[in-house]
Amino acid sequence: MNRRRISAVFILLMLSACSGARPVLYPNAHMQSVGKEAAEQDIEACKQSAESAGAEQSSGGKGGRVATSTAVGAGVGAASGAVGGAISGGAGRGSMIGAASGAVWGLLTGLFHAVAGPSQPNQAYTNFVNRCLQEKGYEVTGWQ
Repeated sequence: MNRRRISAVFILLMLSACSGARPVLYPNAHMQSVGKEAAEQDIEACKQSAESAGAEQSSGGKGGRVATSTAVGAGVGAASGAVGGAISGGAGRGSMIGAASGAVWGLLTGLFHAVAGPSQPNQAYTNFVNRCLQEKGYEVTGWQ
């Protein structure tokens, strides 16, 4: 049962990490005349156009950042565990324990930053969507 809970929390964290930034539209005359629902449809159409043109929404990928954080944590943990183990006389065991704890720490901090950290799309993607929306009559004030 405990393993299922952990799996469910992990899946929810990964799904929430997939949600990206969206353009914020200034309520100009065009925005007010078409309404929020039509504006949302136009945003989605512009996002689809950007992706069709080859602009990728995310530049690095959160999964890669989590993996990198995990690997760095394991390396730092192994090194510090080896030093601590060498002092107490068990460098091999100390490095194994340090690597395991460092990997867990790196994974957890990587997941936290992936979920809570900024998730701004890459510049080419935002420029494409901004221009598409501008050509439709909207004014983009930023992304969040």
